[in-house]
Amino acid sequence: MAVLRNGVRPVIYIVSDSIGETAELVGKAAASQFDAGKADIRRVPYVSHPDEIPEIVAQAAQESGVIVFTLVMPSLRGFLLSEAAKYGLPAVDILGPVLDALRRVTGREPRFEPGLMRKVDEEYFRRVEAIEFAVKYDDGKDLRGITEAEVVVLGVSRTGKTPLCMYLAHKRIRAANVPLVPEVPVPQELFTLSSNRVVGLTIQPDYLVWIRRERLRTLGLPAEAEYAHEDRVQKELAYAEEVMHRIGCTVVDVTGKAVEETASRVLEIYYRGLRRR
Repeated sequence: MAVLRNGVRPVIYIVSDSIGETAELVGKAAASQFDAGKADIRRVPYVSHPDEIPEIVAQAAQESGVIVFTLVMPSLRGFLLSEAAKYGLPAVDILGPVLDALRRVTGREPRFEPGLMRKVDEEYFRRVEAIEFAVKYDDGKDLRGITEAEVVVLGVSRTGKTPLCMYLAHKRIRAANVPLVPEVPVPQELFTLSSNRVVGLTIQPDYLVWIRRERLRTLGLPAEAEYAHEDRVQKELAYAEEVMHRIGCTVVDVTGKAVEETASRVLEIYYRGLRRR
C-alpha cells in the first residue's frame, strides 16, 4: 500500500472546472507507481470562482495532501498555485503547460472554455448510440424502435431508407425505418407519433423499376422477377401513398437525389417540428 512517511495513505485533491476525470486519471496513474497504488481521492469538480479556492487548499493542507488540477482559466490556475504555495503544498497543473506549449506552436490563444473535451465526448457517444440504434431498428426488425426513434422513415423497398437512417445517425439523430409492403399490416405505433417524427419516401415508378432490376442483377437473379415488374412497383407505391396519407406525414420524393439531399430535407422537417413544441 502506498503510504506517506507517517504511515498515512496519500490524499490527492482533484480540482477541476469541469468534472475532473482527466486529473483523476493522472492522479491514479501516478499513485499506481507506489506500492499497491492506493490513495484517497478527493474530487472537487466545477470550480469556477477564485472564492472557492482558499477553502479547498486549506482543507488539502490539513490532510497533507497533493493537489492535481485542471483549470482552464489562467487567473484560477495562478490563484490556486499561489494559495498552495502559502502552505508549501504540492500542486500539479495538468493543463497549463500543455496550453502554453500549444499557444507557442500555433500562435493562437486558447478558447479558455471549461468542459470542451466532455462536450466532444458526449457528441461522439451520442453518434455511436444513434448508429447502433439505426442498425438495431433497420427495416422494421424490431417495432419497439418506432416509439423510441426521433425520426421514423417509411417507404417501399429500394427507396434508400437504410442509407438515410445511417446518415441521420451520423448527425446524432436516432432513426428507424419501416418498409411498406401491401401484404404486411402497417404497425399501429406509426399512428401514435407526431407528424414531424415520421417521413415518407416516394420515388418515380420507372426509376424504381430500374433500381430494382439493377439490384437483382447484382444478386445474380433474373431482372424479370415480380419484385421489379412495373405492375408490382405501381401497386406498392400506391399502397405506400395511401398509408402516408393516413399517417399525415411529409412525403419526400427521392428520385435521382443523393442521400445528403434527402437527409437535409428530413432534418428540416424534424427540427421545424421541435421548434413548434
